[in-house]
Amino acid sequence: MLYQFDSRVVLILDAGGTNFVFSAMKGGHIVTDPITLPAHADNIEKCLASLENGFETVVNRLDEKPVAISFSFPGPANYPEGIISSSLPNFPAFADTDGFPLKDYLENIFQIPVFINNDGDLFAFGEAHFGFLPFVNNKLKELGSNKHYKNLIGLTFGTGFGAGIVINGKLLIGDNSCGGEVFPLRNKEKPDCFVEETVSIRGLVRMYQEENKLEDKNITPADIFLIAEGEKEGNQSAAIRTFERFGDVAGDAIADIVTLIDGLVVVGGGIAGASKYFLPAMLKQLNGTINKADGTPIPRIPQKMYNLSDTNDFNDFAKKSGVELKLGNKTIWYDKERKSGIAISEIGATIAIMRGAYSFALSELDKE
Repeated sequence: MLYQFDSRVVLILDAGGTNFVFSAMKGGHIVTDPITLPAHADNIEKCLASLENGFETVVNRLDEKPVAISFSFPGPANYPEGIISSSLPNFPAFADTDGFPLKDYLENIFQIPVFINNDGDLFAFGEAHFGFLPFVNNKLKELGSNKHYKNLIGLTFGTGFGAGIVINGKLLIGDNSCGGEVFPLRNKEKPDCFVEETVSIRGLVRMYQEENKLEDKNITPADIFLIAEGEKEGNQSAAIRTFERFGDVAGDAIADIVTLIDGLVVVGGGIAGASKYFLPAMLKQLNGTINKADGTPIPRIPQKMYNLSDTNDFNDFAKKSGVELKLGNKTIWYDKERKSGIAISEIGATIAIMRGAYSFALSELDKE
């Protein structure tokens, strides 16, 4: 179900390690001015007070009663139960607990349901309900295609390598709240390491230092992008090679994911803005080959992956393919071509996560 026209109001939160930003959403749109309070990530009493004060301030600004609270919070956590781990690097406030029942704490105060997830899950859910997935299906219908996609893999490239998986409109949580945890996949370039060591901000910085053969502790991914663009002094060829290596390693990991979860892929996060430099390498890996034991190459994944951020590629992706099979008086359309696609988020990770929090809360309420 899509929630663009839903009249219910949900309280949402952007929970960073420095600040909490509170607001409310209706029909997928923010309906209050954001409230920013310090997160107090190192003091549990002050942290909880900020959460209580922020949500209370938003409630007092609303003309109608909210039906739920929904937000992302750093993991690891037991998200269905809303229990926050004691081992969050960005929130040492919880270190002296055995795990804190944040969901129950807030429900006791506000007397409405509370839903907590991680940002990768909510990014994917937002793109599935308000972003990439409905866009693709609507565009396919406009172009006369009879194809309709139901599954989505949402990936975030930033401080880490995050993901969420939506199957037939439902978020894959997993039995241990580990659904979509892609960061520990094997690293193609460094097989003894996990993939996030390359597909992350720290990975980009490390690779640029390797390519440039100079250590610059102050370099950032934004700097590397500007160097690649020729807009900032630095080693331009090293910057471009850095993004190509990033795309190659990310593409290999995505190939594993797409092989298991046959769905479209959408990418967001801070590093996504440099996609012109890493997306070609990702697609080359996805549409490349892998070998049999005798050296014979076979396709890396069963599907052909299209760059759905490119208009020409999207039109090729949307073209009707296949044959009509006759069985007596019956005609059966058979399309043997397996197609999927990857694109950069149009709405951006922040908006997608907020809309994911909103639609997740309503989808859970609608189950009751």
